[in-house]
Amino acid sequence: MAQSLSLSVLDQSIAMANAPQSQAIVNSLDLAQHCESLGFKRFWVSEHHNSDSIVGSAPEVLMAAIAAKTDRIRIGSAGVMLPHYSSLKVAEQFRVLEALAPGRIDLGLGRAPGSDRLTAMALNPYGLGADQFPNQVLDLQAWVSGNALLADHPFASVKAHPQGPGYPEMWILGSSDYGAQLAAYLGLPYAFAYFFSEGTGVELALDLYRRHYRPSERFPEPKATICVWALAADSEAQARHLLKTREHWRVGFEQGRRNPLVSPEEAEKYPYNQAELAAVESVRRKAIVGTPSQVAEKLSKLAEGLGLDEIVINTWAYDHQARKHSYRLIAEAFGH
Repeated sequence: MAQSLSLSVLDQSIAMANAPQSQAIVNSLDLAQHCESLGFKRFWVSEHHNSDSIVGSAPEVLMAAIAAKTDRIRIGSAGVMLPHYSSLKVAEQFRVLEALAPGRIDLGLGRAPGSDRLTAMALNPYGLGADQFPNQVLDLQAWVSGNALLADHPFASVKAHPQGPGYPEMWILGSSDYGAQLAAYLGLPYAFAYFFSEGTGVELALDLYRRHYRPSERFPEPKATICVWALAADSEAQARHLLKTREHWRVGFEQGRRNPLVSPEEAEKYPYNQAELAAVESVRRKAIVGTPSQVAEKLSKLAEGLGLDEIVINTWAYDHQARKHSYRLIAEAFGH
């Protein structure tokens, strides 16, 4: 199984304490080049707003920079939070990206705000609500592929430029059965955000997606993946040490804080109370961390149990080099 499983990457441009946030964007670009050299299939970047933790706020801009610095790896958004934007504008952005990197662009779409409610309003104070997401996706699907909108559509005469022979591969992203059912109805690939809830609901979502899938011209068969959090190091002890950064962040996240990542050493000094220690223990128990063989075994078992031939890996570490090393170790464990 380990040899046949395709590996991809989700990068969230994570900010580090005691470093400028702009360094997170530089790190994302460096990581994309690194992961291409290791044979990863895709490199997806996220969209978040008003967060001091996850500072990748413009995936389409970052994707253009990655396209200019890579040659083979697919580049994608995971995702564009479509309710904030005009479907036409997103289609134009991704038509430009397709022209820059033909055959390498993924357009992942999400319905969630990627922020708090006030920030969502600031991003689009006069726009459509999330309840219009399916209609937005339909419009975007037509514009980004170069197909015509319905004849009675108010924008039927409008095209998204530049036109070209190919077009981005669209994905629906989600962490519930809503996205799974929409992707099935539209005949689009589906990615489940496993790391959001440590897999809660993944079996139901994938089952709904596969059972109700309506074949489309580009995707005659259902195509699904999951995004998981994983970290590998040369020893299990070292991996567990690096995990302390995420443990500390998770405690703050559950208390409404979106702070930059701190070092494992600083995390060790934090005076956790009993409730916080319980949260830390939950992270430790569920995390896919360890040696390369331990991580590869867990990922393979997870993919096999869910019937997947591709898995997307998200890794956080305070030290950028440790994160790059983790991806190298995982790739090598899968024979890349």
